Amino acid sequence: MTLAYVSGGSNLDPQLNLVAAARELKDTYPGARFSRVYRNPAIGFEGPDFLNFVAELPAEASAGALKAELERIEGLCGRPRYALKWAPRTMDLDILLFGDAVFDLPGLVVPRPQLLHWAFMLGPLAELAPQAFHPTANRTVGELWREFDREAHPMAAEALDLNAA
Repeated sequence: MTLAYVSGGSNLDPQLNLVAAARELKDTYPGARFSRVYRNPAIGFEGPDFLNFVAELPAEASAGALKAELERIEGLCGRPRYALKWAPRTMDLDILLFGDAVFDLPGLVVPRPQLLHWAFMLGPLAELAPQAFHPTANRTVGELWREFDREAHPMAAEALDLNAA
């Protein structure tokens, strides 16, 4: 079993889609845990604010199998498979860390490079698993978050509890 950390976000019917995704993740990965949900502005395009979270998933299969499962859940939330990259989303699920694995495969880079740059990924991950180790930064996620420029990347906690979904 490998602990995988996955970010999720939506800015189209976000509360509905986050709850749907969380339920699917809990059904597929018993023992899944979720960070709080955070609101932040869209990055890279104009659009409604996103609601984001990070999930800890006890994965029995490969990172490729996890990616396929995340794509299935995105589809259940109404995301077209080849949606524009910088556009509003019903659901976006990305593998941030997969145990201590490091790989760069077509369509799957782990650790996710944006993890070190985007508060909506790093902050919820640090809340959920501050002891998780980033294998290329050689630091814990908690250490990385303490040093992160949070003022440049505003986000606010929401009342939505995905652990209770």
